[in-house]
Amino acid sequence: MNSFTDWKHEHGYVLPPHPMASSRATMSLEGYPAEDDEPMAATKFHGQQIVTLSYQLGAFFRWEDKVYVGTDSFIYYVQGDTSKKVAPDVYVVLGVDAIPARRSFYIWEEGAVPTVAFEFLSESTQRVDREDKVTLYLQEIGMQEYFLHQPEAARPLECRGWRRTADGRIVDIEPDARGWLKSEALNLWFFVEDQPDKVRLMRPAYPDGTPLPTYDELEQERDYFKEEANEAQARARVAEAKAQAEANARAQLETELERLRLLLAQRPE
Repeated sequence: MNSFTDWKHEHGYVLPPHPMASSRATMSLEGYPAEDDEPMAATKFHGQQIVTLSYQLGAFFRWEDKVYVGTDSFIYYVQGDTSKKVAPDVYVVLGVDAIPARRSFYIWEEGAVPTVAFEFLSESTQRVDREDKVTLYLQEIGMQEYFLHQPEAARPLECRGWRRTADGRIVDIEPDARGWLKSEALNLWFFVEDQPDKVRLMRPAYPDGTPLPTYDELEQERDYFKEEANEAQARARVAEAKAQAEANARAQLETELERLRLLLAQRPE
């Protein structure tokens, strides 16, 4: 097993029902800036968390042609007002074309609202992330879920989630007995795992609790299977050489037996 597709099949993953976009994919629109000259990540902790989760979700949904994963790009949510924009660290949109990659996401052009957003705390944005963005993302923009996480292991643990209910209320996503949070919109769990380099990752997992592999874990898995394949090939070569040696020995024995039979046939009675 060496791909996200294999993992999804193995764990029986099912993408929840979701509305389909009513319009078209749009790479960019003139007059709507796609950059703000701000760095993608505030610290290495945030950078590693953003890259890891973006890779995991992007690879996980790679074969879904109607799921788009965005990373630190603008979402414009009011046509004609360039100030009405947000840039979640990572976000997922169900029901829109996975391709092409967008420089920004325009809700009125796509005919769809991002489904889930993820933000990772930094000192400069933590108040806005904890307070303003909850209502902004879930009520004003209309996303279904919002997750917040502190990736710096030296800081107090903080991993939270909110969900918009069918009647428009915002409720906390309550952790289970393990402390894990469930995304009903994505049908994935999210849990916290400390790394050796002082990074505290928020990681996704299948409904059965099996973590989605990171890039490094997939590489280790590939290396393992490559090593296994090399060892199998080496064993096959040894077995082939042994079989050839045994065949040569049998041929020599048969030749010797034939020589002895000829000698016996030539002896006078």
